[in-house]
Formats: sequence, C-alpha cells, structure tokens
Amino acid sequence: MSLPPSRFIYLCLHFLVLYFQLQESQQSSADFRFYIENHTRNPDDLSRKQVRIYQLYSRTTGKHVQILGKKINANGDDGGKYALLVVETETFGSHIRIKGKESEHYICMNEKGKIVGRPDGRKQECVFVEEFLENNYTALVSAKYKGWYLGFNRKGRPKKGSRTTQRQQEVHFMKRQPKGRVDPLEEFRFTTVTKRTRRARRLKSNSKRN
Repeated sequence: MSLPPSRFIYLCLHFLVLYFQLQESQQSSADFRFYIENHTRNPDDLSRKQVRIYQLYSRTTGKHVQILGKKINANGDDGGKYALLVVETETFGSHIRIKGKESEHYICMNEKGKIVGRPDGRKQECVFVEEFLENNYTALVSAKYKGWYLGFNRKGRPKKGSRTTQRQQEVHFMKRQPKGRVDPLEEFRFTTVTKRTRRARRLKSNSKRN
C-alpha cells in the first residue's frame, strides 16, 4: 500500500525534526559535561565568591591575629598593619584562605599541625573552614586535617593543630573591622524610633547646646 505524496512528505519532515533534536540534545549534553569538568578542574579560579578585609580578634589574648611573614601570632594591635587580613571566601561552603594584607603571606597548617605563613596559598593546607559557635565566636578548622583548629595560647603563640578542640578558648575568634573603619552593613541598619528615643534625642541635643 503506497502513501499519498503529502503524507510521505509529512513523515519525512517529522523524521528530520526528530533527527535535529537528537543532535542538539547530544551537543548540549557534551557542553554540559565540558562545563562540569572545567569547574571541577579549576575550583580555585571559578568558585571564588568574594574578598573581604577584617581582623581576627583572639579570645585568649585580647589581641588580633597578625601575619608577619613566616611567623604568625595573636598579639596584633587594633588597626595594626600586620593585623589586616585579606580573607578570600569560596562559593561552596565556608572555605576561606587568610592572607596578610601587608606581608602577603597566607596562614597555613602543615602535616605536623604547625601554623606557618606561606606566600602561596593555593594548597589545601592553607584552606580553613569557618564554624560559627553559639557564643558568637568563630572557629577555623583545617580543610585538610580534620579536627585540627587554628589556635593561639595566652602568649599569642600558635598551638599545634593536633592539640586543639572546638571547645577551647584558644581557637575562638571574632571578626572585627579595622580601627576607624565602619562596617558597611552598619550604615544601612534600621532603628525603630519611639517616643522614648525621640525624647532622649531632644534631651541630648539640648545638653550639647547648653
């Protein structure tokens, strides 16, 4: 039984459309695999989220973490040039790299748990994971050596990672803006104005005039 010419043309066109759709899906699948491979091979270049500058206040010493070069301690003054830290945050998770703005050395932890400063921070030894604690402090655990934390004793000297736990005060830090610098978020915080706050403001302005 032969098909009418119009029916035959319709079937041919239908098969051509299916053929091109199949080719396009295979191409997009290949492109997607290429995209995933590139993201996997270059996580450092493509997963970088943001760069921030702040200080790390040590709960133990009452001072700030400072990177002098190869040597690192927690005896930095508020606003000190070696206490200014450039913190590179990656997109996935809370993985960060910490570099001294002045010394341009990264905080790293070697296989012995020793804290050292290195000019190249691309290795996994220089990556830390932020852990936010209930007391509003932050702990930094090594991404490579699980359970080993960045910590400093009362004299500001680094502790070996193998001798640290999350509960120790030596590994508790607080992020602080450099002295004289205001957190940009603070400028946009809204305050509820009540009759009491208006009255307090009037009294304060009157006292300044007097």
